[in-house]
Amino acid sequence: MALLVVALGVALLALVTAVSVHLRISGTQARYRILWADGEKDVIAVVSHQASNIAHLQSDVGEVRAELARMAGDVAQSLRHVAVVRYGASGDLGGRLSFSAAIVDDRGDGMVISSIHAPGEPRTCAKGVVQGVSEVALTPEEWQALAAARTGKGST
Repeated sequence: MALLVVALGVALLALVTAVSVHLRISGTQARYRILWADGEKDVIAVVSHQASNIAHLQSDVGEVRAELARMAGDVAQSLRHVAVVRYGASGDLGGRLSFSAAIVDDRGDGMVISSIHAPGEPRTCAKGVVQGVSEVALTPEEWQALAAARTGKGST
C-alpha cells in the first residue's frame, strides 16, 4: 500500500511537471511564431531576414538624412527674411507713402527694393545684397530694412 501511494505521488508529480513544461513550450512557440511572419521556421533564416530588413532601414534612414540636409540647404537659400520700412520721402507732404523692403536669405543674400513717392518724381529701384552688404550705397531707410530683415524684426 505504501508503494502504491509513493507511485501515485510520483505519477502526480510527473503529470504536474509535464503540464508545466507543456505550458512553457507553448509560450515559447507563441513568441517564436511572431518571427514566422514570412513563413520561415528556421531561426537562422529568420534572423538573417531581420538583419536584411534592418540593413534596408538603415539605408532608407541614410537617404532621408541626405534629403533632409538638401532641403535644409534649400531653405537656407530661400528669400524668407523680409522687412519693410515706410517713410515720407518729402517731409510731411505725401505722408508715409515711400518704402524700402529688404528680402534676404539666411546668409544675408538678396535685395533691397525702394519705392520713393515724391510729388512729380516717383522712383523705384532695386539693389542687390550679398552677405548683408550692397555694392551700391544704401540709404538709411534701406539699411534699416536690411537690418530688420536679418534680425527678424519685420516691418516698421
